[in-house]
Amino acid sequence: MRTIFLDTETTGLEHKLGHRIIEIGGVEMRNRRLTQRHFHSYLNPEREIDAGALSVHGISRDFLLDKPRFADVAADFLDFIRGAELVIHNAAFDLGFLNAELALLDMAPIETVCHGVCDTLRMAKELHPGKKNNLNALCERYGVDNSQRTLHGALLDAEILAEVYLAMTRGQESLIIDLGDERTERGDASRRPAAAGGPRELVIRRASPEEIAAHEKLLAAIDLASKGKCLWLQRESAT
Repeated sequence: MRTIFLDTETTGLEHKLGHRIIEIGGVEMRNRRLTQRHFHSYLNPEREIDAGALSVHGISRDFLLDKPRFADVAADFLDFIRGAELVIHNAAFDLGFLNAELALLDMAPIETVCHGVCDTLRMAKELHPGKKNNLNALCERYGVDNSQRTLHGALLDAEILAEVYLAMTRGQESLIIDLGDERTERGDASRRPAAAGGPRELVIRRASPEEIAAHEKLLAAIDLASKGKCLWLQRESAT
């Protein structure tokens, strides 16, 4: 399965008010590794850019005047994402704009081209309810470097999203950190040498109810993101 991490920048917040896409960025991943294949294009929206949007991405109308229109890149873009799962942060926003652009060309919605869509904002809200879950907040939470993100940019944000997604679906960092803290404070009993000539002591640490609940919540999020293909849950169902 190919995965495409995708982001767009626009002239404003509402495609229903005639706002257009001005930048598309996407990066490809296979087997949880970026392939270095990407799609990126600035686009001439043929309209003005809202001041609020300009303050977010810094892309001016003058800069876009000599850039291609969406119609000029649509075929290449669709070929790039064809058959892949799209991973988008706040997918409803980007899909709304992309489908509006395709509708202007009398083309089918993007969902008919890709294999499916995963919304990392939805995943983050399920994993971290009640917390900030924008891309900057997730970078801070998962230790992803976003120091170059002084302004929003579609390709850079797609690359950052790929790193955040890997961290969100890996599920090991917090366990390692917690275990490291316990070893620092109490010493690691599982590595204590046995008495001279005696067998090595084996210590079994049982998961707490809170850890079990967190584990089940993580598996549910992975199952949602993989569309029911979480192997751990499949094994549990089989047994």
